[in-house]
Amino acid sequence: MSRTVAESEPLMEQETRLSESQPAAAGTVRPGGRTAKVRRAVLEATEDALAATGFHALNMDHVAASAGVGKTTVYRRWGSPVGLVADLLRDMADRSLPASDTGSLAGDLRANAGLVLKTLTDPRMGAVFRAVIAAAACDEECAEALNGFYRARLEEWAPVIKRGAARGEIPPDTDGLELLRAVSAPLYYRFMITREPLGPEHAEQAVRAALTAAGGGVFTRP
Repeated sequence: MSRTVAESEPLMEQETRLSESQPAAAGTVRPGGRTAKVRRAVLEATEDALAATGFHALNMDHVAASAGVGKTTVYRRWGSPVGLVADLLRDMADRSLPASDTGSLAGDLRANAGLVLKTLTDPRMGAVFRAVIAAAACDEECAEALNGFYRARLEEWAPVIKRGAARGEIPPDTDGLELLRAVSAPLYYRFMITREPLGPEHAEQAVRAALTAAGGGVFTRP
């Protein structure tokens, strides 16, 4: 008979006893084998809980039960709900889709804005992002993890700005990260601050405004 994750936990604990004998910063260990399966189950359960009830109702015991993992493992490995959210953000950064290469800067930025729009308007992922942004607003560890998530995404997309500059579509000394921020910022503002409807027309408007500003040298480095 096959063993469940919970039933395999004693063996998993033996395999990872040295690395987990002291609480580690969430997400600093990249385990394999049974430990990786446990991490995946716990992070999926965390994402489910955030989507359903938000950050402030996130409960370690409930996450452990939903994941089929012993709660002692969850408390030792992640320490707190904040640790769960921080590790989830790092995992989401690792699993994010690569940047597009459409052949034009406008096309690439539209792809970027479309990806942001799809994520924020998805019933499940929109709820997850709203929860982790709320968590980051009240906890420094979550804030650092959220910053790391977006920094990784900006760095992934930075080459599209360099390619656009090489084609002469924008000034060569354009700050790519600032241009990318200008594309997504209006979408996040409507999503998180004003809670206004968010649709394709807003993504297109953000791209056109960012391209116009970049062409005028607004994002050139001093």
